[in-house]
Amino acid sequence: MLKKVDSSQLKVGMYIHDLSCDWMTHPFVRNRFLLTSEDEIRKIISAGIHDVVIDNDKGLDVQDAPTLAEAQAATEREIVEIAAKSPIVTRVSLGEEMKRAVQIRHQASTLVRTVMQDARLGKAVELDQVSPVVENITESILRNPGALVGLLRIKNKDDYTFLHSVSVCTLLVAFCRSRNFEAERTHQAGLGGLLHDTGKALVPDKILNKPGPLTDEEFAIIKRHPKDGYDILLKSPEVGPIPLDITLHHHERRDGSGYPDKLGGDGISELAQMAAIVDVYDAITADRCYHKGMSAAAALRKIYEWSKFHFNPQYAQEFMRCVGIYPVGTMVMLESGRLGVVVEPHETNLLAPKVNVFFNTKQNLYIKPEMVDLSRGLGFGGGDKIVGHESPSKWNVDPMRFLSLS
Repeated sequence: MLKKVDSSQLKVGMYIHDLSCDWMTHPFVRNRFLLTSEDEIRKIISAGIHDVVIDNDKGLDVQDAPTLAEAQAATEREIVEIAAKSPIVTRVSLGEEMKRAVQIRHQASTLVRTVMQDARLGKAVELDQVSPVVENITESILRNPGALVGLLRIKNKDDYTFLHSVSVCTLLVAFCRSRNFEAERTHQAGLGGLLHDTGKALVPDKILNKPGPLTDEEFAIIKRHPKDGYDILLKSPEVGPIPLDITLHHHERRDGSGYPDKLGGDGISELAQMAAIVDVYDAITADRCYHKGMSAAAALRKIYEWSKFHFNPQYAQEFMRCVGIYPVGTMVMLESGRLGVVVEPHETNLLAPKVNVFFNTKQNLYIKPEMVDLSRGLGFGGGDKIVGHESPSKWNVDPMRFLSLS
């Protein structure tokens, strides 16, 4: 049986089923293993991992610990309560904005690739090339945030580094907009998001694209990228303090377990804390050559759990409201037994988005795609409700095929 336990309860002889952290922050080659020494327990705690999932069928038990299912159910109840506040109001349909989003995605990823190449050659970042791209991303977010955010969920191993930067920019701009930041501050945050991983230009490709877990030495090299990126951006006098701060501190954590400066609490700026949430969310939802990304809905629930220690809980909850409890592109199971993809959040009810249904699980067959507005009653295009989010791999379908509807 799988149970959720506090790291302080760990003992030699327990079997770790899940370290319950994003894969880039833990010091182990694998996620599942038998604890064989006190040193392994110390490494878990020193890495800032506060709770883990154990399998008591394969190792020692903690009698009074909740089962994983019980812990997840408790998280779900709390998340439903968070869903009470409005997300961003969209101006145009997803299908209409998707056409523009495709062009913006290509333009932005090409720019980030150029910035990285220039950084390797020792050249300064040319801000006059970066600013217009951030403006295009911001305008797309204002028209319909789901289009570009949903489109950026699609990444492959060859362009991950570049598209991750575009995703962080896009999500951070949307986050700032949802928190009603002024336009210039939002723009500066977007610049920080687009440039935050510039330091990875100095990480050898064999480490950056390694098809397997990193060694301690390789991880130490990766951990240099925030300071390297900061130093690269300093070569451009026109880069302001906000992009510099985001670049240097997006891996800091409120419990002091982050890097490079091990800042804690409010010693980390508001925008760097927001960028940290966005960065982790995008990273854990992406497929890598050795790490399968989780669904956006599952990732939000992880962010919520980790916010007890690593992130500001208020910011984590506001980010969830920003992207939706069931973000655009999430595959969901409806009460009727139909599968669908979320294509647009409702303006006031995050639990009742518009969903494009395409599969009947009771009959195990594809059906003609149909738009269902879950805020409406039976006979008015609705009459159904979400009972949970689903893993696309479980059903062997690509939900993005059913995302672009006018």
